Amino acid sequence: MELQPPFRKIIHVDMDAYYASVAELDNPELRGKAIAVGGNEIRGVVSAASYEARKFGVKSAMSSFLAKQKCPHLIFVKTDFERYKEISTKIREIFYEYTDLVEPLSLDEAYLDVTENKKGNPSANAIAREIRERIFKKTGLRASAGISINKFIAKVASDINKPNGQKTIHPEEVIAFLEELPVNKFYGVGKVTAAKMYNLGIFVGNDLKKKTIEELVSLFGKSGTHYYNIVRGIHNSAVKPNRIRKSIAAERTFNENISSEIFMLEKLEKIADELENRMKKSKTKGKTITLKIKYSDFTQHTRSKTKAAFMQHKSEFFPVVKELLYQEKLKNSVRLLGISFGNLDTIIKEPFWVQLQFDF
Repeated sequence: MELQPPFRKIIHVDMDAYYASVAELDNPELRGKAIAVGGNEIRGVVSAASYEARKFGVKSAMSSFLAKQKCPHLIFVKTDFERYKEISTKIREIFYEYTDLVEPLSLDEAYLDVTENKKGNPSANAIAREIRERIFKKTGLRASAGISINKFIAKVASDINKPNGQKTIHPEEVIAFLEELPVNKFYGVGKVTAAKMYNLGIFVGNDLKKKTIEELVSLFGKSGTHYYNIVRGIHNSAVKPNRIRKSIAAERTFNENISSEIFMLEKLEKIADELENRMKKSKTKGKTITLKIKYSDFTQHTRSKTKAAFMQHKSEFFPVVKELLYQEKLKNSVRLLGISFGNLDTIIKEPFWVQLQFDF
């Protein structure tokens, strides 16, 4: 089966170890060292890790305690989201010089459709290289890129020559590339699904391709149709310049576990203040309030309530937070609390959870 033109030209730009690289940029003494962003030597969760730290098995979402065990000389630095957003804005300004079809996925990565671009350059590969060079000159940070005919393949490609590299999968190379690609490298195939595929004798794209759509749907539900298509290079999702922000939230990880609802309310008051500021800044209101609780054993629970009217001010939503806190008895001491707004009333660019500065 051969893919038929016309083909789109999609670039996936992904900053290299973004949070850690920003820390190194602002503190050159950290360059070349094992860095973990977020948490501390005692507790907390790693938000990001430098490549030097990754060599020891340190990765995002890992407990700080375990990260320190894996890498005894690990250096912990505080998160600085305002700084990350500041630099991200500069990077996006570069993107928009080439195309208006930019779909940010987070502060450090985005899709660009350069099929028709403002520079009139027919080479997506050349555009990606130029963008990466511009980012380095403007910010001092390195980026990698993947270039291909759709978002799925471009995202997979951007990881191949990391860090500070790029990979182009040309239209005539797509099918062979996907047939040889390990299934755990397919975007959207997590550890559990990959393990299930291995048990079924599916290790690379060609193995996946041998399954009929009926077999895949039977094995993986609706995702089966997705797998059937992507292994054949079919992924028609367009680059969407406007994404719906599904939630706005703030959370805090505590240096010591909290067992009393009274103390939790004090912490939630501060989190609510930050959330109110972010709601006002984004000119957004929401109807659904969700309380996020992570216990000391790392189990996580959420409690939600939807009101009839849109809310934005703390005076409107904090009574709901208190109600949710006392909704049921706590199961253990608590290490993290968060509040989020859902059912928002506006269309903005991107969803995100905001991690407040850790307590030290």
